[in-house]
Amino acid sequence: MNSKRILQINSSILGEKSYSKRLGNAIVEKIKEKYPNSILEQLDVVERNIPHLTPETLNAMFTPEEEHTDETRQALQLSDKLVKQLFDCDILVIGAPLINRTIHSSLKAWIDHITRRGITFGYNSAGIPIGFVSGKKVYVAMSSGGIYTDEQGKEHDFVAPYLKSFLGFLGMTDFTVFKAEGLHVPIIQDTALEKGINSIVID
Repeated sequence: MNSKRILQINSSILGEKSYSKRLGNAIVEKIKEKYPNSILEQLDVVERNIPHLTPETLNAMFTPEEEHTDETRQALQLSDKLVKQLFDCDILVIGAPLINRTIHSSLKAWIDHITRRGITFGYNSAGIPIGFVSGKKVYVAMSSGGIYTDEQGKEHDFVAPYLKSFLGFLGMTDFTVFKAEGLHVPIIQDTALEKGINSIVID
């Protein structure tokens, strides 16, 4: 199959200057080289200003569908759209800069909107969670000012482990991270992005 539906999510506050976005763009280009007829859809969760969950939205998420009203359907409109967008893609590319050791709140808000019991996850008879968003490949373009791949840095990285854990909970277990790190470290900052881009391999 030489065509894939790619959903590229950007979560940097730096716009076109963003290293994670540039790394994510490089991942997308590599995907297109392998799958030339691919269709790309982009979502910038910062520009889109994905809102944090409200009590009304959370209540609507837990309301059985047969009991939905105009108000609950309105409250779920954005969440429904984001969930459909996710299910429709074959490959998910997430630009995730490390900000104060974790992801930007806009990306967390996106995650909260796509986490829907009975739709994107559920539980079996033994109470074990089952993710329903399966069959997708996830690539994360992570950028950081410091180094987070060595033993000292790993314990302070709450981006890659969190995304791997939670997206895996939803069923997305085919997960790869490419990093542009050391962007504020004088000795390596000039080549950090290039090194990250050169590490990209699409399997």
